[in-house]
Amino acid sequence: MACTTFSGAVLGVDGHLVRVEVDLVRRLPATVIVGLPSGEVRESVERVRSAILASGFEYPRLRITVNLGPADLRKEGTGFDLPIAVGILAASGQIPAEALEGVLFSGELSLGGELRPIRGVLPLCTMAAKSHLKAVVLPASSAEQAAVVPGVEVRAASNLASVAAALRREVLLPVAVPARWLPPDDDLDLSDVRGQPMARRALEIAAAGGHNLLMVGPPGVGVPVARGRGSGGASCRW
Repeated sequence: MACTTFSGAVLGVDGHLVRVEVDLVRRLPATVIVGLPSGEVRESVERVRSAILASGFEYPRLRITVNLGPADLRKEGTGFDLPIAVGILAASGQIPAEALEGVLFSGELSLGGELRPIRGVLPLCTMAAKSHLKAVVLPASSAEQAAVVPGVEVRAASNLASVAAALRREVLLPVAVPARWLPPDDDLDLSDVRGQPMARRALEIAAAGGHNLLMVGPPGVGVPVARGRGSGGASCRW
């Protein structure tokens, strides 16, 4: 019987729920990923195998089939490493399968089992909240950014071993809190900026009024200004 966990794919700015199904069959050992995976997703087989062994678990010597559904949705990125790994551990009985219910996993694994940051965590968490999932497990370096999304609990993990221990109820993963853009004791001030009076004025108005600020242009071309043009042709829109 296949074991199922949840992850997500980001297309544009939208997150899409992906069901990661893992099935083990007593045949010649092999790991196959189906469901329209990209090259980096197919390469996750080697990362996941090394991460599982480095974390003190056994990699099943069976034929492992991983299905990423829906099968007609393109799967890209390295965030499927973690859900595939926990799916294999659950299917092989090394962690309880029922602990995966209602939890979305996403994260890139190193060969030593550490979790590395991924892109697109805001669309993933927004999708998880709309799908009524109870929690999202992300790399610690990405969790603070994702914690700003209301309606879902974001848990921060540093490696695969800590995720497995939490699923076995041996430890608790810390709940991520939204990151602060500036530390409370920060002494930065726009008065330290030389030149660019119109751009500084735009930034001050945006900060004072709590407005959004969109900066357009490649790095180094200049600072955008409100409702006008800045050096290098960059612009600011409200």
